[in-house]
Amino acid sequence: MVFMRFHPQLIASSLFRAPKPSRTLTPQPLAAAAAAARRRSLTATLSFSSSSSMAGAAPSEEALRRALAERQTAVDAQAEAVRSLKASGAKEGVDAAVEALKALKIEAGAAARRLQAAVGSGGGAAREEMRQTVVNTLERKLFYIPSFKIYRGVAGLYDYGPPGCAVKSNVLAFWRQHFVLEENMLEVDCPCVTPEVVLKASGHVEKFTDLMVKDEKTGTCYRADHLLKDFCKDKLEKDLTLSPETAAEFKRVLAVLDDLSTEELGAKIKEYGIVAPDTKNPLSAPYPFNLMFQTSIGPTGLSVGYMRPETAQGIFVNFKDLYYYNGQKLPFAAAQIGQAFRNEISPRQGLLRVREFTLAEIEHFVDPEDKSHPKFVDVADLEFLMFPRELQLSGESSKLTKLAEAVLKGTVNNETLGYFIGRVYLFLTRLGIDKSRLRFRQHLPNEMAHYAADCWDAEIECSYGWIECVGIADRSAYDLKAHSEKSGVPLVAHEKFSKPREVEKLFIVPSKKDLGLAFKGNQKMVVEALEAMSEKEAMDMKTALESKGETNFQVCTLGKDVVITKKMVSISMEKKLEHQRVFTPSVVEPSFGIGRIIYCLFEHSFYTRPSKSEEEQLNVFRFPPIVAPIKCTVFPLVKNQEFDGAAKVLAKELTAAGISHIIDTTGISIGRRYARTDEIGVPFAVTVDSATEVTIRERDSKQQVRVGIDEVASVVKELTEGQSTWTDISFKYPSHIGPQGDQE
Repeated sequence: MVFMRFHPQLIASSLFRAPKPSRTLTPQPLAAAAAAARRRSLTATLSFSSSSSMAGAAPSEEALRRALAERQTAVDAQAEAVRSLKASGAKEGVDAAVEALKALKIEAGAAARRLQAAVGSGGGAAREEMRQTVVNTLERKLFYIPSFKIYRGVAGLYDYGPPGCAVKSNVLAFWRQHFVLEENMLEVDCPCVTPEVVLKASGHVEKFTDLMVKDEKTGTCYRADHLLKDFCKDKLEKDLTLSPETAAEFKRVLAVLDDLSTEELGAKIKEYGIVAPDTKNPLSAPYPFNLMFQTSIGPTGLSVGYMRPETAQGIFVNFKDLYYYNGQKLPFAAAQIGQAFRNEISPRQGLLRVREFTLAEIEHFVDPEDKSHPKFVDVADLEFLMFPRELQLSGESSKLTKLAEAVLKGTVNNETLGYFIGRVYLFLTRLGIDKSRLRFRQHLPNEMAHYAADCWDAEIECSYGWIECVGIADRSAYDLKAHSEKSGVPLVAHEKFSKPREVEKLFIVPSKKDLGLAFKGNQKMVVEALEAMSEKEAMDMKTALESKGETNFQVCTLGKDVVITKKMVSISMEKKLEHQRVFTPSVVEPSFGIGRIIYCLFEHSFYTRPSKSEEEQLNVFRFPPIVAPIKCTVFPLVKNQEFDGAAKVLAKELTAAGISHIIDTTGISIGRRYARTDEIGVPFAVTVDSATEVTIRERDSKQQVRVGIDEVASVVKELTEGQSTWTDISFKYPSHIGPQGDQE
């Protein structure tokens, strides 16, 4: 484009200072009309150039949309002027008006291209192309493939191949080291099949749902929020005619999507005219669909069970035994790695949304009156992207925030929750996740369960957008209380006092006889509501009953107020000597979706670089050594008995050191062998070109060092276990340029 010759700030100048919509042109000389059009364009350019220089900021999407709309209005007005001149039969001025229209169309086209570049930079074709390259490489190299492929597969089910299994195993090993070992957690392994009574107590049978819509003609099912999300994103990326106001509305919907109620979600789908993607048929109203796989336990079919949707419930129901195993001390944490199952409505996005997947979950039990953490100081100075609910609701972006500041201001509810947020950040970045594409997003009010104190998601940006990969939630005491009530077994902790303490305790004693006569079948719900009153609520009721004899009382489970009389309940505060405090612990739960983390790691680690001849692009995965599927390869430089024998000896030493490796004795060039292992992310390659010394090559820099053959296993072990860096090794050993000339 001609504009590219000018100052960079002039390139986008016409995007902000658009000319006012043209009035119908009266006949004027051609030169004057052309000059007027040029003046309008130049005035807009110079005007914006001045303001842009002062602002020093790149054009915003909103400004680009507004500029395009103004230019399109000018084009429409000028086109109407041309039509009017032609209809009037005027000869003078028509050519000038047409030239002015062409000039305005050029400006509008330029504005459209800049807007397309702006909205396309965050997604679109480039993302899709990159994703396809990554997925093709992963499937070709057997990192993962669709399950039951010879039978055309089943949506949402995938098999990990050899390198994929190795990456997954390495990620889980690092998770155990980073969390279980470092925090002295208690690891358990519970069954996948769970009795219905357990999941009724936890609320999963009633509430573990996603909102679904159906194609009213074919019956095909879709997740309602996904349809709305795809519609808004598609409009923002592809519809350049959107007004700034409409674009802002779509962005607001995306920001609060998880906070929409069933009714609000249905209203938006109807308002936007969203139809079934495949058939364009109308859709039903959204309704909940339970995501659990139901089964039966035993041959009679009378004992209902479910494939567990999470691993956490196995830990909660074992709390009493774990607490005693831990010496009846708090805080402590239990951890579990295992398979979970969710009958997704419309699985898509590869490993990101599947029906069977691996979870790694931690349940950290803590005194609800003391959620400080002795090791919070270790992570307090970490700074990373945080996205609290206030920024989401105001349409702003995530901001770099110091963790200590977020806890101090109350953005993060407590130190223990903050500590685990910091530890999750360190875990993900050490795995190889790009810290600039990692953020911690706070749950919006509608997303968060009523009992939760605070919830954050670690979201990783990939070609599909921001993906929730880890949830970190302070679930208060809900889970243990729910299982205590359902099972009749108290899941509590004890704090023994050094000296007995006199405490004033609230006693609420409902009269079940009188309540039964008054409320009949609803008696249980009224009793539960009375017993759940806070001290203030109870004392307010006591005052009202003593002064008036009755009072109105809201029972949430009934959805209405009821009248409570003095004889229905006894409320008192009594002093009591206690030797210990009995309480239900709160739970802070980090929950890791291992498959999602691994897929994002694949994308973040992938890049291409030109071959030596620059005739093709070579694929590379820059996995950190700790997660690489194979730690090193061994290449005899040429095929002969001496080099092959040395390679076999080296392979035995690597095996004895516990280092995964492969030997490649094929006759292809060493450069091709390097490229082949770079494509599966092997960080180090050992080239055997003598019986006493070898070269070790680092994958990303392609640098090589010369090392004695008897030192290779120890050097590679130091590198893969993080005891030394490549910089350390390159200082210690002489560098080497191979026979290829460019070290490749």
